[in-house]
Amino acid sequence: MFDAIVSAQTLGTALDSVGVLVEECKINLNEDGLAIRAVDPANVGMVDLELSAEAFESYEADGGVIGVNLSRLEDIAGMAESGQLVHLELDEETRKLHTRIDGLEYTLALIDPDSIRQEPDIPDLDLPARIVVEGRDINRAVTAADMVSDHIALGVDEGDEQFYVDAEGDTDDVHLELDREDLIDLAVGPAHSLFSLDYLKDMNRAIPGDAEVVIELGEEFPVKLHFDVAEGHGAVTFMLAPRIQSD
Repeated sequence: MFDAIVSAQTLGTALDSVGVLVEECKINLNEDGLAIRAVDPANVGMVDLELSAEAFESYEADGGVIGVNLSRLEDIAGMAESGQLVHLELDEETRKLHTRIDGLEYTLALIDPDSIRQEPDIPDLDLPARIVVEGRDINRAVTAADMVSDHIALGVDEGDEQFYVDAEGDTDDVHLELDREDLIDLAVGPAHSLFSLDYLKDMNRAIPGDAEVVIELGEEFPVKLHFDVAEGHGAVTFMLAPRIQSD
C-alpha cells in the first residue's frame, strides 16, 4: 500500500537528484518515508536519497518496493507548478502508479524491481577532510573547471587551511581557493583526489545553490557530497569514485 500527497517542488527535487545518474530505480516505500539508492551503469557515481514522511502533506505506506522509469515520473512532476500538490497512489492489482495533479490524471506503468540493478552497499569510508560549503560555490568551481578540462581535482591545503579546486587543460588552467572564512566549516586532513567532471556536473545540477553541502575527501578516495532537501525532511548523498592518477 502506498498513498501520498507531496508538493511538486519537493518531488521534483528528490527525483532530479537520482535522475542525474540513472534512468530507472527502485523506490523503497517504508512506513516512515521513502528511500532510493542507485549506482550509475559504469559504477562510478552513486546516490542515496531519503525522504521522510514529514516531507509529505500526507503519507501512508506499509513497506514494499516499486520500480520506476525516472524520466517519465520527472516529466509528470514537471507538469505541475511548484506550489501544486501531487497525489501518488499505488494500485496493487495492476501494479501501476496513479498520479493526480489538479484534475490531471496520469497512470504510470511500473517496472519489475527485480529487473533493475541491485542497490549498492554504501562503502564505510572514514575520510580525513570535511568541508562544508554553499552549493553555489560548488557550482562556480564546476562551471569554471568545465571551461578548461574534463576532470577536476578537489583537495585541502592543511598548512594554509584551504579547500581548493584545480582543473588543468591543454592550454588553460583553473585554480580556486576557499579559505576557512569563505567556508561554512572546515576540518583539515590529507586530501587530494581527481574526479571526472562529467559526473560532478551531473551531481551539481541537483544541488540547490543555497544548500549547505558537506564534502568528505581523502587522498585518491571517493568523494562524498551530502546535503538536505525538503526543508530538512530529506537528505541526499552522492558518492563519486576517483580517477586514479598514474605516475
